[in-house]
Amino acid sequence: MKKILALSITAVFLIAGCSENEQHDSSDHPEEESSLPVEDVEVMAENLKVPWSIQKSEDTFYLTERSGNIVKIEEGEVERQRVELEEEVSTASEAGLLGFVLAPDFSESNLAYAYYTYEDKEDQFNRIVTLRLENDGWREEDLLLDQIPSGTYHHGGRIKIGPDEKLYAATGDASEREIAQDLDSLGGKILRMNVDGSIPDDNPFPDSYVYSFGHRNPQGMTWLSDGTMYASEHGENANDEVNRIEAGQNYGWPMIEGEEEREGLISPLFTSGSETTWAPSGMADNDDKLYVAALRGTAVLEFDLETNEHRELITGLGRIRDVFIEGGFLYFISNNLDGRGTEQENDDKLYRMALSH
Repeated sequence: MKKILALSITAVFLIAGCSENEQHDSSDHPEEESSLPVEDVEVMAENLKVPWSIQKSEDTFYLTERSGNIVKIEEGEVERQRVELEEEVSTASEAGLLGFVLAPDFSESNLAYAYYTYEDKEDQFNRIVTLRLENDGWREEDLLLDQIPSGTYHHGGRIKIGPDEKLYAATGDASEREIAQDLDSLGGKILRMNVDGSIPDDNPFPDSYVYSFGHRNPQGMTWLSDGTMYASEHGENANDEVNRIEAGQNYGWPMIEGEEEREGLISPLFTSGSETTWAPSGMADNDDKLYVAALRGTAVLEFDLETNEHRELITGLGRIRDVFIEGGFLYFISNNLDGRGTEQENDDKLYRMALSH
């Protein structure tokens, strides 16, 4: 393991890439000064290829890579494991093998859940499937949900198992903003299902996977110990959001965003505002604080739910895609090879740092 010694980052560049539309990207982002140090950060693995999700079982990490691999990291050794999927993974912008979560009984069942983008003869979609680990490789086993909208951009992609043991999926508006308000569409939503793919009886809309709607491109979800749910979401150019998620609620896209308010629509708990972009992705929580990976913000952001303040916890390592917390440590992955970042030596990487509060 490599350790990055404490240093002061005096110039951090906003990297082209989102919130997270390529059509709005520019290589001419202004410099942003920061005095935050990178302290006691360890490199757990390097030379990764655009990793997207972090999972951990005992002392072993499993990461998805957008190209269609699952990377196993054990005792510092990196092994790319083959993944046999029923459909070919799409190479469209922002697409690929995205969300990934291990079953609670993974150590016995070798079962996991995945979200990936594919193309058929007529269109491009996302689907949620189960994967089984067999002989150092993964095989798609069951299809849980298919034909989730997937356009030029905005695939969503994060999946998590909530404290209620249901499977949640964050889906994007597929660059068709109006579908976020359409309860008959799976796009622009947070979906909730039983782990066998069926619709829970207590979902807020009858016979529907929709748990919340009016989302543009959510890519992070987490729950506090009391069961409160939060999600991160990309705004349009700026106005990125962190929302408290409640069943059946409308989070406003495309009618409102950022600090805007309208009766019947939920405004965010935190927003980057109209002058700043975070391009938030994966989320985790610890000690009444939310930790959010920031792509264009090139940071791990920390949101204090008690003080309603936020800060950049880590900067200077480039685009950050996902975060994971366990045992007092924060793990996070860079995405500098995703076509929108500036490559650093031996990118992309899995990092670790101790959380001290």
